[in-house]
Amino acid sequence: MNLSWTKLLKVSALFTLLHPVYVSADSLPGEGVTVQPLQSTVAEETFQTLIVNRALEELGYQVKETKEVDYNVGYTSIAKGDATFLAVGWFPLHADKYTMAGGDEKFYRQGNYISGAAQGYLIDKKTAEKYGITNIGQLKDPKLASLFDANGDGKADLTGCNPGWGCEMVIEKQITAFGLKDTVTHNQGNYAAIIADTISRYKKGDPVLYYTWTPYWVSGVLVPRKDVVWLEVPFSALPGERENVDTTLPNGKNYGFEMNSMRIVANKAFTDKNPAAAKLFEIIKLDINDVSAQNMMMSQGKNSSADIESHVNGWIKANRSQFDAWISEAKKAAL
Repeated sequence: MNLSWTKLLKVSALFTLLHPVYVSADSLPGEGVTVQPLQSTVAEETFQTLIVNRALEELGYQVKETKEVDYNVGYTSIAKGDATFLAVGWFPLHADKYTMAGGDEKFYRQGNYISGAAQGYLIDKKTAEKYGITNIGQLKDPKLASLFDANGDGKADLTGCNPGWGCEMVIEKQITAFGLKDTVTHNQGNYAAIIADTISRYKKGDPVLYYTWTPYWVSGVLVPRKDVVWLEVPFSALPGERENVDTTLPNGKNYGFEMNSMRIVANKAFTDKNPAAAKLFEIIKLDINDVSAQNMMMSQGKNSSADIESHVNGWIKANRSQFDAWISEAKKAAL
């Protein structure tokens, strides 16, 4: 909490002492309430989490330092009340995690914080055009798969998804469903490290095959339709409760993943007692292009805590009128 905010709290406290008749209208709804935010270990989710934290602070909440946890741990912790909220819950990707941790009985989830997030498989445009590859199912052919062999074992190396993120379950399901077990290896580990290696191979002129998502900086380096192309899938194949979902988009393309929204998931007991926070979680919005732009700055070296705080400050300043409108509406919900 910075000095100006401390002064504001002192002024508010003094005002309450002098004018108790106005306390419900002029006090901050979050005063005396502590909030514990969570995020995944993906550093590129810090920006969107801090924006929510700052809005909660302006409502008077005492916001603890964000804890980084695995998504599964995050949902379980929020359900138990050990943490308050996750700003970047991916839906429908995290549908199974949400349900298994307690669903609507344990969580408050209203509104879409960030909309229009895409996921899927891409290959370099040069190889796609030379060999006519448009669908990942074509890699069932060992000859085509071997084009993307990075370690000499004859199989395509797919830069994949970290365990625990949710996307890894989709990839594993699809590799099996599309008959690619014998020709494609799903490489997992530290995504930032393996995608960096993938980009290095691309820059050397080697064919590349990788999974990624938006918003994320990778698509600003390997630009779809310019450097790389999205691959379609032979048919829809999702795990868990989404197994019967058709992932075909309105334009007829099927990239194997549903379009996702990032939604704020909060402890329901908390939001029941804190209508101002509940309203904020429902109405706050962040443009996906703003996230991509910030993530790109991080990829270019502006990724320290101070850098990200600066990005948050800049975004709030540029969107101050809208930010204030969210705060005002949230305050009204507490009256």
